[in-house]
Amino acid sequence: MLRLKRKRLRSSEPPASAAPPPCGAAPRAPSAPARRNPFSSLDNAPRASGTPQPRVRDRRPPADASPSAAPFWQLLEPVSEGKPARRAEPSERTDIPALTDDLHLPVAVPEVPSSPRHEFPADWSLKTRLLFMSSHPFTWAEHLKAQEEAQGFAQHCRATETNLPQSVQEPKLSTELRCAFQQSLVYWLHPSLPWLQLFPRIGADRKIAGKASPWSQDEALQQVLMSDWSVSFTSLYNLLKAKLCPYFYVCTYQFTVLFRAAGLAGSDVITAVISPTTRGLREAMRNEGIEFSLPLVEENRTRKQKSSEVSLETEVANSLEAGNSMENGEELVPSDDDDESFSWLEEMGVQDKVKKPDAISIKLRKEKHEVRMDHKPESLALVKGTNTFTLLNFLINCKSLVAVAGPQAGLPPTLLSPVAFRGGTMQTLKARSINAKARVHLAYEDIFSLEIVGPVMPHSLHSLTMLLRVAQRGAFSAALHTHEPTAVFNTNLDNVSPASNKEPTGKDIPSCGLHPEAWDQLTQCPTLGKSAIRFLEMKDYAYTWKS
Repeated sequence: MLRLKRKRLRSSEPPASAAPPPCGAAPRAPSAPARRNPFSSLDNAPRASGTPQPRVRDRRPPADASPSAAPFWQLLEPVSEGKPARRAEPSERTDIPALTDDLHLPVAVPEVPSSPRHEFPADWSLKTRLLFMSSHPFTWAEHLKAQEEAQGFAQHCRATETNLPQSVQEPKLSTELRCAFQQSLVYWLHPSLPWLQLFPRIGADRKIAGKASPWSQDEALQQVLMSDWSVSFTSLYNLLKAKLCPYFYVCTYQFTVLFRAAGLAGSDVITAVISPTTRGLREAMRNEGIEFSLPLVEENRTRKQKSSEVSLETEVANSLEAGNSMENGEELVPSDDDDESFSWLEEMGVQDKVKKPDAISIKLRKEKHEVRMDHKPESLALVKGTNTFTLLNFLINCKSLVAVAGPQAGLPPTLLSPVAFRGGTMQTLKARSINAKARVHLAYEDIFSLEIVGPVMPHSLHSLTMLLRVAQRGAFSAALHTHEPTAVFNTNLDNVSPASNKEPTGKDIPSCGLHPEAWDQLTQCPTLGKSAIRFLEMKDYAYTWKS
């Protein structure tokens, strides 16, 4: 009715019988364009005065009928064509706004194993949120008793290995299952500032802005915080070296570092992967004598060399056009032997016809290529062996490790570990169960979900799936939300010292607090590449996944 009234005001002058405006009030211009509603669709957006508004479907009453003669639904503008409005069932809960999209799980992509497997590959990326769904309720994960919570903390601190049966008839009554669930939620954090969200750190300025940060303008306090952080960082590295800590993360405001103990990810030496990196960071590492490699750059270069087996005539033609490649926007991958790469031209006697670039041009090309890969997954840097200790000292003394301006100014990086360390604070992932309705085959069915929020590390994901396998009778699905800058940690680092492929025995598994099955999973070479697991599903005790 408002739309029709506004249209009448635009199309004609006010009737003579209309009451005059009150004294002192300016009359409203009948042709003034209305402000566009930002929440409306483009088809419903008001146009300029005098321009017709196209409609998807004309539902206006006939000219000879009064506005009241037409049914009310004909006066409404269609919100979207081809998408029928969803009517809520009386029994459906409407107080869960964020769950509707998650229940449908619009998982995009490709990679699905050809057949179900009894174990999913190790995922070294950090997760910010997990959403498990099942046709069986998650009541066993609700309202833990004080005794069960305390027992779960004790089991974690003592690295107690929990072996559950294949299935549990009444999960809610299983104290062992509920204690193991509490144990799987524990992680260790430094620094601990309860009023700040310390993960993720990359892109967290908006969440931290406005929070109290007394150290931002106090250099003495900043030095105290960094000194305490250095002690915790060194403690973690010593635990890693002794295989008492399997891995840990260093989360700065610009990049993340993953330290892994010897024996993990297919390597028999300590490794550290850094992503994303910049040219300035790599130059600083070189100046400190840290030997590192860029696995993805080297892999790309090797792949191009293998695919470039063409005839000499084609190579000559390509070299003649090399001068125009920069103008056409083509990217030339620099190599270390550019000075010798034109020797074959002399053998063919065409060296005078091809202009050889000078040393300055080659250097500029290399620098341009290095800068272009900054902040991208391809900038992943790998440090291994004793160089990781040099990297430790470099990070402790690196001034650019801490922001000098902005909401994160003066705040030390976040340390995340699966085990206790000096200065670390015990934290738990937040868990809650939600019951809702989902539309399945034109009907509504009960869907039970369990949401886990926080920095979910690889061992936590494995522990939770082990418990769900038992409690949900081998049938559940999960949507995994990945902290994108860490997805590249799943790259297979072929150039590391390969670990033996023998099956781990009881003596090979260190006392690092991981379940033997979790340790066995994390020792395998990564297979996910630059991606991470986005969707995980178990049916009949077998996994399938998408990345």
